[in-house]
Amino acid sequence: MSGAEASDPMQVDRPAHPSIAELREVTQPPIVRTRAGAEHWVAALYLRDISPYLTRVLLRTGISANAVTGLMVGTAAVAALVTAWPGLPTAVVVVLLCQLQMLLDCCDGEIARWRETYSPRGVYLDRIGHYTAECGISVALGVRVGGPHLGSVWVSLGLLLGLLVALNKVENDLVHVSRHYAGMEQVRDAEVVKVPTGGLLRTARRAARFVPFHRVFHSIELSLLILLAALLDLWFGGLATQWLLVGLVVAAAVTVVGHLAAVLSSSRLR
Repeated sequence: MSGAEASDPMQVDRPAHPSIAELREVTQPPIVRTRAGAEHWVAALYLRDISPYLTRVLLRTGISANAVTGLMVGTAAVAALVTAWPGLPTAVVVVLLCQLQMLLDCCDGEIARWRETYSPRGVYLDRIGHYTAECGISVALGVRVGGPHLGSVWVSLGLLLGLLVALNKVENDLVHVSRHYAGMEQVRDAEVVKVPTGGLLRTARRAARFVPFHRVFHSIELSLLILLAALLDLWFGGLATQWLLVGLVVAAAVTVVGHLAAVLSSSRLR
C-alpha cells in the first residue's frame, strides 16, 4: 500500500477522470488484494471499497503519490500526539485518525499504480508513516497514563513499548536488507515463506492464530484497544488503560523474541 513517485508523474496515458471501475481494475489487482503481509484486514474488509472514491478526487487535484504519503505520515503523527491526552473523546479521535491514515495508505499506492510512478522514496516514506503511527502511539500511551509526570514509571513503560514495537518492525525490514546485501532476490510476500521449519515454533505459530496478540501493535488495533480501555476507565478510574499498557509491554516482549526465532527458522533468509 505504499506510495511512490517517478520523475514524470503523468507519464502514463490514462484518462484524467477515470471511473471507479477503471480505478479498481488498474489499482487493485489480485496481487495487491491477496498480499499476505502488506494488506491489513481493514483494507480487505472495507477501506479498499472506499479508497477508489478518494483516489479519484486526489487524482483530479494533480497531487503526487508521495505527497499523499506525506499526508499519511502527518496523520500518523497527529494520532500519536492526540493519544497522549487522556479521556474518551481523544480516544475516539485517535481511532478516526488511524482509519484516515490507513485510507490514505491505500490511496497513495493506488495513485502510484494508476500513473505508474514508483520509486524507493515512496516506499521509504510509507515505512516512516507506519513507524510514526505505531511507535508514536505506543510512546504516547505511556504519557496518557502517566499524565504530566514525565518521569513516572508509566512514561518509562510507554518508551519501552515504543522501543519493542520498533524492534518488531525492524525484524521484518532487516529480512529485506539482509537479502539485498547477500545478493538474493526479494522475498515473496506469501504465507508459506513465513512458516518456521522447527516443529515447536510451527506449533506456537499455529496457536498464535487463535490468540493473535502479536497483531495488536498496528495503529488500527492499538487505537481500538485504547478506545476500549477509555470506555472501561469510566467505571474503573483509569485502571483499564494502565493494565492495557502493562499487557502490551509483556505481549511486545514475547512478540519480539518469537518473531526473531520465527525469522531465523523460516525460509526468509535462505
